[in-house]
Amino acid sequence: MTDSLAADNLLAADLEHILTHTRPLWESLRGQRIFVTGGTGFFGRWLLESFAHANRMLSLDARMVVLSRDPEAFARKAPHLARDSAFGFVRGDVRNFTAADVSDKSFGFMVHAATEASAKLNAEDPQQMRETIVDGTRAALEFAVAKGVRRFLLTSSGAVYGPPPSTMTHVPEDFFPSRECGESETVYGEGKREAEALCAHFHQEHGIEPLIARCFAFVGPFLPLDAHFAIGNFIRDALAGGPIQVGGDGTPLRSYLYASDLMIWLWTILFRGAALRPYNVGSAHDLSIAQLAGMVSEVLGGEVVIAREPDPERAPMRYVPSNMRAISELQ
Repeated sequence: MTDSLAADNLLAADLEHILTHTRPLWESLRGQRIFVTGGTGFFGRWLLESFAHANRMLSLDARMVVLSRDPEAFARKAPHLARDSAFGFVRGDVRNFTAADVSDKSFGFMVHAATEASAKLNAEDPQQMRETIVDGTRAALEFAVAKGVRRFLLTSSGAVYGPPPSTMTHVPEDFFPSRECGESETVYGEGKREAEALCAHFHQEHGIEPLIARCFAFVGPFLPLDAHFAIGNFIRDALAGGPIQVGGDGTPLRSYLYASDLMIWLWTILFRGAALRPYNVGSAHDLSIAQLAGMVSEVLGGEVVIAREPDPERAPMRYVPSNMRAISELQ
């Protein structure tokens, strides 16, 4: 079996997995239109692929319109989606697009997934990072109001919680740490907090139903291997022949949810979630960065090199969600 055929078979199995666990939900989209921002990134590509599969298999006669800065580039990456008559692509920047840019008169649903989750951008141009998140969310919400959107899904982030205490194994949705004045925060996490606040404002002023998915860490096809995602970097290193480089001491604890399960939760939250009730989306099974590198090494080969020894006096940092709210309320 060629690598390309194996990848196609994997994707087909993943899409069927998503449909199996969301089949009844798609009736809400029958004959409807849905608008998506960020449709060409990791989240977006999976949203498009899973929508196309459900639309075809269930004969939903639904339409998805996607905002993209470069529709032609996306068409070269995913020609089967670009050719699908169920899709329309609109050129524009999430920070300043308007309802006038889109010919469709109305949409029942919207997914706002356009955010540059880039550590490099956060460090080099935090203002652009903030504008993309906050101004982009405002523009998306204004578009939603103008187009009559009823259900609006914001892909927020676990970064809104900031660093949890070392004694907290899994971060729940009601955790908000107290902070000293002037304590440093990432622009990304604070931007997502502002985006959630904008959703609350538009709910009160316009009656739109915002759904909040606080997303953690993920893995699967279409994940960039050259961004700041540790698992992507480890896979990249292994595919290049190694070594697999761990930049720190390997002790931070993370969890990784597979992309098809991510889609199950996002579609479920869009169709069944309670407005303005945030849901953590991620795996509750934690492992250290060193363990993660070791797992990649076992599968793909390559020596693991850890930059420095752990400090035995320092508790490992954790970034692991509690997912009990979603499990108890939405399953």
